[in-house]
Amino acid sequence: MKKCSSKAWRVALGLALALLTGAVGGASQSPYSSIQGREIKALSPEQIDGYETGQGMSLALAAELNGYPGPKHVLELEAELGLTEDQLRSTETIFKEMKESAEDLGHRIVEHERKLDRLFATHVIDGDVLGSQTQQIALLQGRLRTIHLQAHLEMMEVLNEDQVARYIELRGYHADGHQGHHPGQSHGEHE
Repeated sequence: MKKCSSKAWRVALGLALALLTGAVGGASQSPYSSIQGREIKALSPEQIDGYETGQGMSLALAAELNGYPGPKHVLELEAELGLTEDQLRSTETIFKEMKESAEDLGHRIVEHERKLDRLFATHVIDGDVLGSQTQQIALLQGRLRTIHLQAHLEMMEVLNEDQVARYIELRGYHADGHQGHHPGQSHGEHE
């Protein structure tokens, strides 16, 4: 009996060591190794496409989720919101200007990220160049976010309170006290 349990103990110990070795070996591989072949290491192909095509990329969530409709989604919900011709034209203009500006900035962000990647790849970067590049990227990203958020602000001047409330409902959001608030209006005024 003692011999059998000793053998079982050795088998269990061997299995535990094998599992531990496998786990340690697997842990030594970086989660980044699969993205090492990217053209721009810091950006996925989807992010590059998002920047270059002026997509929102969640940059305006502070506005969207607090009851400020976005022009793209207002256009998608045109019939349900009952847009007038003037509202439709204004929304199309806001969306077009936002998209054009976002595409321009997006291309510039991608180029700066590409340059930063090349500087690291060629080992010719120093602290001053690093600071300059990352500050430029941050400035462009801030401007891009402002463009998207500004479009949401502008939509509050185009839509009426009922349309804003309907937008929130159609998008599946909970009003949480933000529904129908227009600039300059206190929380109690709209009721």
